[in-house]
Amino acid sequence: MSEDFLYFLWQFQYFRQPHLRTVDGEPLRVIHPGFRNHDAGPDFTNARLVVGDVEWSGTVEAHVRASDWLAHRHQFDRAYDNVILHIVWEKEPRQLARSDGSVIPTLCLSDWADANLLHRYQTLSGPSAAVPCASQLAGVDPLRRLATLDKALLQRLERKATEVMALFTNTSLDWEETTYRLLAAAFGFGINNDPFAQLSRLIPLRILQKHRNSSLQVEALLFGAAGLLNSDQPDDYELALQREYRFLAAKYVLADQHMPAHSWKWAKLRPANFPTLRLAQLAAVLTSTRSLFSMAMDIEDARVTLKQLQVTPSLYWQTHYRFGKSSDKVLCTLGETAASALLINAIVPLLMAYSHHRDLPIYRDRAMTLLEALPAEDNRVTKLWRQLGMPIRSAFDSQASIELYKNFCQPKRCLSCSIGHALLK
Repeated sequence: MSEDFLYFLWQFQYFRQPHLRTVDGEPLRVIHPGFRNHDAGPDFTNARLVVGDVEWSGTVEAHVRASDWLAHRHQFDRAYDNVILHIVWEKEPRQLARSDGSVIPTLCLSDWADANLLHRYQTLSGPSAAVPCASQLAGVDPLRRLATLDKALLQRLERKATEVMALFTNTSLDWEETTYRLLAAAFGFGINNDPFAQLSRLIPLRILQKHRNSSLQVEALLFGAAGLLNSDQPDDYELALQREYRFLAAKYVLADQHMPAHSWKWAKLRPANFPTLRLAQLAAVLTSTRSLFSMAMDIEDARVTLKQLQVTPSLYWQTHYRFGKSSDKVLCTLGETAASALLINAIVPLLMAYSHHRDLPIYRDRAMTLLEALPAEDNRVTKLWRQLGMPIRSAFDSQASIELYKNFCQPKRCLSCSIGHALLK
């Protein structure tokens, strides 16, 4: 039993209504259950009830047992003085009071809810399967499944747009710098996102743009600040980068700001995903694109933008994955799957944030169109959903399925999911 189940029962009034009574035997009629409060304070606000012959308006609090009120010390919190009903599942022989000593009516929902509803809830929340409703999913209306994916995607995009707006604020309202930081972080492809994000904060775009006509200088700034120009026996190219970085670090006062080399993760990575090659690819994008923000905002054809990101790095990185170790076959150009990931994880959230900031729905529509045009991601989560019969055809679907899995299935928030809701009903 969890409080979430009590919230679910109360919000949707899934219990017997006629002859409803409090634990003290007073008649109770619900005019309106109130609105779920996800912030501090009682669980439901603006509820309207009739207890006995008196109509009340106020808040409602829910606990598994009455003693939880005391355990949470609500009796000392003036924010709970407006509670007009206490909902519990386990009945206890005690009366609860507000801080002024007045008694709070209590409703024990286990006396009025259908036992089968609890059984279905326990069936959903109990399994150890990655998707709690896996065995029942096939029986859910396909339209409901699609609607659930749509809702999950919108939730994901709204959350990411909020994160982009926070970044926009931290860059002194500079959309160009914001785009650069988003794109740089995405070049970490999961495992190295944090180091790439840290590097983009150390080397602002305005400095890199002053040297965009020289790939050597851009690479020197990135590799030097990343703390990766540290080979025991550097080859000629690394020596050239070291010389450039010493000069540029002195010019821009960067000498004491470089990252420790151990910030970067190498274990279990394919050579094509080594941070050195990814940095070289980022440098190639920066030197070949006059305005990252314009590239993102003007996107109309996903194929064109994918080609813009799939630029070939400098000559050295066409034969190397790491400094000093040449290779005959280097996959030096960003692959289409990797380029798609950059659009999904950087450009789409940027479009959503800009749409909100300027109140221009056209950019939200571009973000959606972009997701529908890009191929679905192929990972553990999307494979799981495909096995369960969910249609994962584009990045629109794969992003939605990832959100559904991570924020509903894993934490078992079945009561907040329309599929789980349908199965309970």
